[in-house]
Amino acid sequence: MSSIVAEAVRGRSPTLHDEFRSAKPFPHVVIDGFLRQDLCERLAEDFPRYDEEKFRNEWGELGKASHEDVASMGPAFEELDAGLRSREFLELMSDISGVHDLLFDPHYFGGGTHENLHGMELDPHIDFNLHPKTNLHRRLNLLLYLNEEWDENWGGGLELHTNPWLPPAENEVKTVSPVMNRCVMFETSDRSWHGFRRLNLPEDKRSMSRRSFAMYLYTQARPPLQMIPHDITIYTDRPLPEHIRVGHQLSGEDVNELECLLTRRDRKLEYLYGRAIDYAQKTLEERTEVAPEGRLERGLRRAARYLARSRGASG
Repeated sequence: MSSIVAEAVRGRSPTLHDEFRSAKPFPHVVIDGFLRQDLCERLAEDFPRYDEEKFRNEWGELGKASHEDVASMGPAFEELDAGLRSREFLELMSDISGVHDLLFDPHYFGGGTHENLHGMELDPHIDFNLHPKTNLHRRLNLLLYLNEEWDENWGGGLELHTNPWLPPAENEVKTVSPVMNRCVMFETSDRSWHGFRRLNLPEDKRSMSRRSFAMYLYTQARPPLQMIPHDITIYTDRPLPEHIRVGHQLSGEDVNELECLLTRRDRKLEYLYGRAIDYAQKTLEERTEVAPEGRLERGLRRAARYLARSRGASG
């Protein structure tokens, strides 16, 4: 089987390694012409159609459509899947990143094809670093773009953030346009903050979408970075638009934007409340299995009841 990666890319691995390790704001590399051209064109042709009834994000908003059953989506994706599983591919990714003993995820958990429509965006976030099914440590993100036409003015460029918790003036951001056959590979860590701005397609282009393919590579060993393993994605909220300042008269569009930001914040909080309830309940059950309920267990139970009431009030 011939390699799925373009020959020119395979021959540049030492240079790409240097770019990856020295990149800011965190280790990454942008590789144009990543796949063989014929394969990339067939993937774009066979990309699955968007299904708005099926795909929503963690807090219920209509979001990206994703398909994880990669090998079943046609001959081009079957070839891609076989290539991504190959030892040759994994060794090339190790050569470029410097991360060794990489493992392929046959579940494509959280990966596969991703598609976003006009008006959608992705807030800055860091990804889960512990696979919830296998407990493997996630080490690398690979994003491949399949957009045959793209204008930077349409938004949707991948943003790599220094730290979105900082004031906007201190948070340096690198933006990468999602053009055809461009791959972005970056290290999965507690500082690999990324997302993309809202898609704002011209009226005559709104039948188009932002299309990409994502896969993640893992290792058995925990990375040397001092990270807390977590199996959920952690999001931040975007700051207020720059023009909304003292003295500015709000327009109808401004009000809609503020309502959107507040609603999304509240839904994220509700989601986190739910996670906290689940964690508190699980901790309580584990402790009461081995010992009678004591002061700590009573505190956990009160906290769980409080969180449950707060969660119910938000609806």
